[in-house]
Amino acid sequence: MFFFICITTVSCSWSIPHYPDHFLPLLISSVLLLLLLTILDHFLLSSLSPHFLPLLIILRHFLPPLTILDRFLPLLTILRHFLPLLIILRHFLPLFTILGHFLPLLTILNRFLPLLRHFLPLLTILRYLFSLLTILGHFLPLLTILHRHPCPLTSLPPPHPLPSYLLSLSWLRKFIIKDRETFFTPSQRSQIVWEILLRVRYNNSDQGLGISRLLSNSTYVAAYPLHDGRYDKDSPDGSICDRRLLYLEWAQFKKWYKTQPLHVIRRYFGDKMAMYFAWLGFYTQMLIPASLFGIFTFTCGVFIMFSDFNQPSEEICSNTSDTSSIIMCPLCDRLCDFWKLGDSCANAYITFLFDNPATVFFSIAMSFWATMFLELWKRKQSVIQWQWDLENYEEEEELRPEYEEKVTTTRINPVTNKPEPYMPLMDKISRYVASYSVILVMLFVMLASVFSVIVYRIAVGLAIYQTDSDFIRRNAKLATSVTAAFINLVLIIMFNFVYEKLVAWLTSLEVPRTETEYEDSFTLKMFIFQFINYYASLIYIAFFKGRFLYHPGDIEVRRNIFAKARYDMCDSAGCFFDLCVQLIIIMLGKQFFNNIIEIFWPILRVWWNKRTGHDNHLSEAYTRWEQDYDLAPYTRLSLFNEYLEMVIQYGFVTMFVAAFPLAPFFALINNFIEIRLDAFKYLTQCRRPRAERIQDIGIWYSILKGITYFSVVTNALVISYTSDFIPRLVYMYQYSNSNNLVGYVKSSLSAFNTSQYTNEMGPENRTGWPELCYYKAYRNGPADENPYDLNQQFWHVAAARLAFIIIFEHIVFCLTSAVAMSIPDIPVEVKNQMLREKKVEKETLFENEMKKIRQERQVRHERVSSPEDDNMDIDLGEGLQTRRNSRVATPTLTPGLFHDHHA
Repeated sequence: MFFFICITTVSCSWSIPHYPDHFLPLLISSVLLLLLLTILDHFLLSSLSPHFLPLLIILRHFLPPLTILDRFLPLLTILRHFLPLLIILRHFLPLFTILGHFLPLLTILNRFLPLLRHFLPLLTILRYLFSLLTILGHFLPLLTILHRHPCPLTSLPPPHPLPSYLLSLSWLRKFIIKDRETFFTPSQRSQIVWEILLRVRYNNSDQGLGISRLLSNSTYVAAYPLHDGRYDKDSPDGSICDRRLLYLEWAQFKKWYKTQPLHVIRRYFGDKMAMYFAWLGFYTQMLIPASLFGIFTFTCGVFIMFSDFNQPSEEICSNTSDTSSIIMCPLCDRLCDFWKLGDSCANAYITFLFDNPATVFFSIAMSFWATMFLELWKRKQSVIQWQWDLENYEEEEELRPEYEEKVTTTRINPVTNKPEPYMPLMDKISRYVASYSVILVMLFVMLASVFSVIVYRIAVGLAIYQTDSDFIRRNAKLATSVTAAFINLVLIIMFNFVYEKLVAWLTSLEVPRTETEYEDSFTLKMFIFQFINYYASLIYIAFFKGRFLYHPGDIEVRRNIFAKARYDMCDSAGCFFDLCVQLIIIMLGKQFFNNIIEIFWPILRVWWNKRTGHDNHLSEAYTRWEQDYDLAPYTRLSLFNEYLEMVIQYGFVTMFVAAFPLAPFFALINNFIEIRLDAFKYLTQCRRPRAERIQDIGIWYSILKGITYFSVVTNALVISYTSDFIPRLVYMYQYSNSNNLVGYVKSSLSAFNTSQYTNEMGPENRTGWPELCYYKAYRNGPADENPYDLNQQFWHVAAARLAFIIIFEHIVFCLTSAVAMSIPDIPVEVKNQMLREKKVEKETLFENEMKKIRQERQVRHERVSSPEDDNMDIDLGEGLQTRRNSRVATPTLTPGLFHDHHA
């Protein structure tokens, strides 16, 4: 299924100019329908008598005329773009059917290749996939009919042409302007006004430049463009403004399935805001296949929970098994008591829901998904740049007024040969050193906060073990993990407010040259902070927690500075459960908190401003600028916070997805809410943002690319070191006589002689101790020649883990690189159109130059001839010149003709 969805996504990207947003609900409904038909085809047809099969085959051809499908025709129209792909797949359907008959033969290989037996349930899934593709062929006639009757893909066409040229008044005469009122869009008008305000002088001093200084010294309280009308009702003349139109068709939650009207968003808010919503919508679309495959992986864990693959959990929870009655060593000194392995039964079953063989394939699939997301976004972004005329915008970007004000030295620009402000290299270095020194100090502060949470885990764990309730003591790990995760979430939220102010000050200290450089520098610093803030606790649990203990009687470990960290141990089922709990609470808690803040904080702020800032009894007219002033201000960090929230979510979805396969699904649900919530906030609760032009999403793409590469490493480490996948495989094919997991739990435990406990070790009650207790490790027993040393199984598992990491990373990096190289960054249609525009531009330029030359010749013919005129040169461009007295001769290129005389 995932393979089919990936192919569909790729084929959709090749037709990006017609890529619709209502492909999302269609894809979900189609997949659910096909799954239902697959189940019916497999279970019902296999149980019916062969005599009824011809009748069912005849009835199958009458499915397309069902009238109920008429309701889905507007949504199914989009599938007409995939007809070439589906027609190609139909030719391969006989091959898939033949391969399906050979699947039972794979069980014969069980005698020769024991490794394949571990993946037989996944091979069975392929059989359902082949049946799904077979049923898909029955829908091709319906799609062919839809292809003949296409429907429009946009519901909000622009009311007038939207040119996007930045020009000065001196060039205004060179453009054909039919209507001066609609030639510039509202966003372009506000941008032009703002650029004028930034550079106008309000006094004769060198510092009296621009509206930004007047705002900083509180001469003006605010400067903002006005909303063009009310969003909750139509204009008195019955017309609908853009704000009202966007509110009705975009900002309401009941419109979650509709296409985002990007052209109206761009016309009203500008290119920068429209680019954000275009990226957010595309990211949400790409989460659909990842969510479906994550749900499928979780479902596989549920179905095989009680199979042979979960034999270790059966041994831990079975009352008849001697494994559940194994006495485990205390998890702490003096305060903790001996406990039975069966007490961790619930954790063992919950862990298997996320730590199962399907997780490995899901991690590989998510690596491909992340690569596909980045490559397909580059294609869509190139289309947006071409449609919105954003290509090479950063090369034309103006200097920041703050840069022009603070930089006193100048230099000659090598391109324009004009003086421009310039900051010397040593000045830049000193500012960067000061800035990143503060960042380094703050990183240590964040690491200290992570260590404080570890101390909390230890203290709470010790306190819980002192209680008399057996129920509380059995669930001590769960209570500690949940409360520590909530405390970590609170610390993350608190640090966010401090970091934002600090990073803004450090970025201003560097004095960036342009707005793009300012935003890139601010983004990089803020992401470094947030990366440590959000992911440090997850990295600790995944790769460090529970690895400070050697064996219960080790005296040397207790003398170590990290001796107390041994109390922060994982359950006998591993740290996978703790990692999953931490990820769920931080990810879902962050999303819930951010949504609550985005909903209620602007509403409360607007209510308070209206209550304290305007008195209806004193003034009858409540003007538009007063209404907008009472709204929440739009700052430079507003859109940055939106990007940061989604990029942090992208890290949760990719880097630790092996621990929580349902992360893409919850991210998808959040993004459906996020799109409409952001639209509602910026339209109704915030002042209108200042329109800005932007070439792309900036440094965010590089950050997403870095997260994608880092996710391959983290998933490989989670599967190999945090998960029990590799140790189970090593036991099955190296130590088990029957190539199964019977006895795996005992093999993963090591014995310790309780008589070797000193007075400072072991439980406080020193009566009734067992002779041996067990702990999770691969070590020799107390009777061995080298007691408590690492045994041979440890080195086998370590070698297998290292080999898995190397193989996993190389396979994923090679395949994803091949996928990235096979997908061009710019669609062929767009590239051809760009080449055509360049050709037309050159032809137009040449025609204008020739027209100018002909006009000059005509003027010279009308003038009275003179020797000076006869010797005058005419520049034909590219250094080609001719003289009047040799006009008949063929013009030649000579070095002497390259001079500055012009007609």
